Amino acid sequence: ETGLRRMGAVGGGWGHLWGTLGEGGPGSPPAWPWLFITGGKRDEELVLPINSSLSVTLHQDQLKTTTTAVISKDFTEDRIWLNGREEDVGQPRLQACLREIRCLARKRRNSRDGDPLPSSLSCKVHVASVNNFPTAAGLASSAAGYACLAYTLARVYGVESDLSEVARRGSGSACRSLYGGFVEWQMGEQADGKDSIARQVAPESHWPELRVLILVVSGVGRVEQQPGGLCP
Repeated sequence: ETGLRRMGAVGGGWGHLWGTLGEGGPGSPPAWPWLFITGGKRDEELVLPINSSLSVTLHQDQLKTTTTAVISKDFTEDRIWLNGREEDVGQPRLQACLREIRCLARKRRNSRDGDPLPSSLSCKVHVASVNNFPTAAGLASSAAGYACLAYTLARVYGVESDLSEVARRGSGSACRSLYGGFVEWQMGEQADGKDSIARQVAPESHWPELRVLILVVSGVGRVEQQPGGLCP
């Protein structure tokens, strides 16, 4: 349809465990113990951590977030739905993600001739996101949600750069959920957070015996929520 672009994506949630990453053959990282630790943030607005951290991304066959985004010249405002219910699109962290993506898209258009979507930056976006696991229940729905959102918006607006910073502005853990396997979120040192990014340190095949057991006893979300997170 003229003036409309649709894109969908699926993102996995993440878990954290204690263990050891050992030698797994040529090219594997050296053996080193690891422990996922949440140590707070040194900058709340930019979502910059006070320490680096490691997590394992769960398989999408079990836990996943599915996000669809549509931009159109006929839309009069940005809107977002989570699990079928419309949410406040004015949440600061959600707005930060939208600003970052549109800024990257603008830079891309200015640096290249013949932008495939010259009017896309003036279009509003509608986003629908669905979790197949309880939201705001300690299963990292915000991490999966913002990782999926960053990827989907990037495809819609034609952004091809690293999305760690975009996802991180929504939820710090989301930058890790952009990758599979074992992923490190590097705290970085720069004040603007440009070096606070995620990188995969080992693929999901590195620890084939690993199992994660999740017992859902209630679908009711936590009373507290992550500020501006993709959770009700």
